[in-house]
Amino acid sequence: MRLRIARVADAGAVARVHHTTWVTAYGELLPAEFWETHTLAERTRGWQRSLMRGLAPTLAEVDGKAVGFAHASRARAQHRVEPVRETQLWMLYVLDDHHGTGVGQALLDAVVPPGTPCQLWVAEDNPRARRFYERNGFTVEGARITDDSFANITELRMVR
Repeated sequence: MRLRIARVADAGAVARVHHTTWVTAYGELLPAEFWETHTLAERTRGWQRSLMRGLAPTLAEVDGKAVGFAHASRARAQHRVEPVRETQLWMLYVLDDHHGTGVGQALLDAVVPPGTPCQLWVAEDNPRARRFYERNGFTVEGARITDDSFANITELRMVR
């Protein structure tokens, strides 16, 4: 496994991981209409724009193929809920066939070193992700939001 900062040329690979993991994690939780606009092509265009503007997620590759990525930066208010930590983990996605291989742990440690105070939002109905974060010292803090831009999925804030 190799970790590196994603570049604009990686937009398609990052988008593929992002889209595939969302379909796997949220496919049954989201209505069919959601996927009509949240296509791989649209996700690729979004990543091209984000990477061109300077977003620099950490990309995990195995045998030259993107299998996950993560990004953390300064926390900010979401849905009028003020942050309780300076740093927020915004994204951590790993393809299913690479779960349990250490990719997710390596990505988390790369963007939020162990013991670093941090916050994140996780879907309430994603017990696998919640267990992963709990193993890394995060606890559910009490704040919760319902994300109307994400098909009204309820998210819980976890902190370390």
